[in-house]
Amino acid sequence: MAAPKKGRSASAQSKPGRSLALILIAIVALTGGMFLSGNTTPRLGIDLAGGTSITLKAKADQGSAINKANMDTAVDIMNRRVNGLGVSEAEVQTQGADHIIVNIPKGTNSKEAQQQVGTTAKLYFRPVLASEPSGAAAPSPSPSASSSGSSSPSPSSSDSGKQKASSSSSASPTATATSQGRAVTDALKADATPSSSASPSASSSGGSSPSPSASPSGASADAAKLQAQYATLNCTKPAERAKAGTSAKPGEPTVACGQVDKTWYKYILGPAGVDGTEVKKAQAVFDTQGASGWQVQMTFTSTGSKKFSDITGQLAKNQSPQNEFGIVLDGQVVSSPFVQSAISGGQAEISGHFTQQEAQSLANMLSYGALPLSFKEDTVTTVTAALGGEQLRAGLLAGAIGLALVVIYLVVYYRGLSLVAMASLLVSAILTYVIMALLGPAIHFALNLPAVCGAIVAIGITADSFIVYFERIRDEIREGRSLRPAVERAWPRARRTILVSDFVSFLAAAVLFIVSVGKVQGFAFTLGLTTVLDVVVVFFFTKPLMTLLARRPFFANGHKWSGLDPKGLGAKPPLRRTRRPAGPAAGSADPKEA
Repeated sequence: MAAPKKGRSASAQSKPGRSLALILIAIVALTGGMFLSGNTTPRLGIDLAGGTSITLKAKADQGSAINKANMDTAVDIMNRRVNGLGVSEAEVQTQGADHIIVNIPKGTNSKEAQQQVGTTAKLYFRPVLASEPSGAAAPSPSPSASSSGSSSPSPSSSDSGKQKASSSSSASPTATATSQGRAVTDALKADATPSSSASPSASSSGGSSPSPSASPSGASADAAKLQAQYATLNCTKPAERAKAGTSAKPGEPTVACGQVDKTWYKYILGPAGVDGTEVKKAQAVFDTQGASGWQVQMTFTSTGSKKFSDITGQLAKNQSPQNEFGIVLDGQVVSSPFVQSAISGGQAEISGHFTQQEAQSLANMLSYGALPLSFKEDTVTTVTAALGGEQLRAGLLAGAIGLALVVIYLVVYYRGLSLVAMASLLVSAILTYVIMALLGPAIHFALNLPAVCGAIVAIGITADSFIVYFERIRDEIREGRSLRPAVERAWPRARRTILVSDFVSFLAAAVLFIVSVGKVQGFAFTLGLTTVLDVVVVFFFTKPLMTLLARRPFFANGHKWSGLDPKGLGAKPPLRRTRRPAGPAAGSADPKEA
């Protein structure tokens, strides 16, 4: 009779080092990524690091429905506003269907933030007097920046790569830096703005030499000051972007920043010619008849139509970039299309290699100079840095106490096996810490106090998986088996129990994360993450490590301090296979006959 094939199972049991090497490589790779990214600590939430958390509830009292599109538009406008305060780490995100959470870290004027969040956005159309890339040398300072609607314009690209406010396209003349500087100076001195409200004495036709409304000496001083601000402005720095043009009035020229294909540009803008409230409607449409693709169509009010006709008529006479107007939202240029001819009739379109998302975003900004929804404050929570530090220390202390109690129980009850459990807990803790540190910049995960509670609860869940496996091994030893076969026979039954238990825990965490709002989601997310890591650690670390230790005499011989002593466990005598008799020997007497 052929012997049973044991090659496959023996091979799987004899190479537990592969699993251990795999999880070790994963730990090294994640840790290396953590140090390379520069985020070596988890990102702390407001309740641990200190700061202000504002919860806003949407109200549909402006004729707009509370839906995902309107909530996303409100989040985008609020995000521009709070980060305009110079807060690079501020977070604005939706919670549930009708709530927005604004988290502002410590070191920010919380009162100013409360006033800014939820108020009407400020949208203006301003003529561009000068523009150039900021923070890097450009081939020519004259070309205007285009907004995100341009597919790939370079600083020296032709107008075919820019957004345009007319259907035709032709290259604009390129001015030298000196000629552009003179033009800007003359424009500022003469207050040569297309706005009908900028100078009472300016004619609506916008001649090349309108009469100035200010004295020459005052205009020269203001022009010199503005050009000095423009020369030193570096829009690649968030702090300078936040301050650019924040104190400018609508009727005054100003400097501003805008982003073009991931490159920051700086602008000198004239007084506002059209107010954002004078845009009656804006929508993103696809040009099915021409080659423009996605474009934004605007409809103005009767007053806005007259102003827009005047400003475009004056801009069409100028050279680049002074034939452009900047669409400025909360002090930042979101688009700067150029003008070919005067646009009348109360309607205009902006085209220029938009994607659908980019066109829709610009249309939302134009439509919602005010927020699409009104909001009321539900809660405002301010946590000082000292209180946050105390809560963090209290959370860490609670975690340390819980971990110490688990370790004491393991040592007393499982003795040598407690080394396996503590090593598994250490691996799980390393993976949890590294992944939390990486998730901070990746998905803006912040470790708050409920998340710390979730990590503490996870200690018990992880220890429970080890206990299930250890007890299965002990049951096999009580049946009279030696350690090596006991480890392998116990694993299938323990594995099923562990998977079912972890699945229930993960399902509860997922449901809690979906239905909860606010900080409770931090608890649910941490609980779900650690539950998944528990499965990974048990399968790729605990089981292979037990297979290796089963070959060591200390555990294999059942030392009394190993936690696997057969006598201490009340084991039965070793199982022995007894051979069945082959049958009566030849020539033996039949019992019946005897």
